[in-house]
Amino acid sequence: MRVRFVGSGDAFGSGGRWQTCIHVADGGQVLLVDCGATSLVALKAQGLDPNVVGAVAVTHLHGDHFGGLPFLILDGQFSHRSAPLLVAGPPGTRARLAEAMETLFPGSSRAHRRFPVEVTELAADGTPAELGAATVRGWQVEHACGAPPLALRVELGDVSFAYSGDTQWTPALADAAHGADLFAAEAYTFDRPIRYHLDYQTLREHLDEIRAQRVVLTHMSAGMLSRLADTDLPAAYDGMVIDL
Repeated sequence: MRVRFVGSGDAFGSGGRWQTCIHVADGGQVLLVDCGATSLVALKAQGLDPNVVGAVAVTHLHGDHFGGLPFLILDGQFSHRSAPLLVAGPPGTRARLAEAMETLFPGSSRAHRRFPVEVTELAADGTPAELGAATVRGWQVEHACGAPPLALRVELGDVSFAYSGDTQWTPALADAAHGADLFAAEAYTFDRPIRYHLDYQTLREHLDEIRAQRVVLTHMSAGMLSRLADTDLPAAYDGMVIDL
């Protein structure tokens, strides 16, 4: 499995980074974990073909995590995509995606498409769902976004990647990340607790519970980016590639 942080930033472009978009590939299978509003531009800037993305797994329904889906779908329409696009996310994803399409491009949710977009709404208790060749599981975390937010675990073959999404500390993160080959964890601040977000020091305190093989920090605020020299965990950056 090759994990590429196409976008490693927060919602507000701190450090000039793209919003969350994690490109997971294994053989001919390509899946995105989250697809923030800047993701289509970020994919193309890094020479990645959006039309080979077979699936998108979404942690929660904030614009910096799923707002790129309307652009990805319409780009596929105009570039003559024919392969289905599978989308998995929390309960409410199907309706919220249609609303986003209509808000950004009126009429687009009802237009005839050259390819099917198939939406699966994930259970929030770790129940597995098949997304193409991948198995995806979600656990409900703590983040106010109008629908149940999830931490996700993606398994391709015998390799697993987990991502916290946006959340304050919850034991669900240990469930999602336990034994994962790689866990990408939000570190929004260094040591200042913010409701619904995870800070680096709290994450460090719970590493023994998480027990992932590797941990990488992501979704960092400007303040956190200024403290990276004080951390002992690697931090993602746009374009970072990790082979598992």
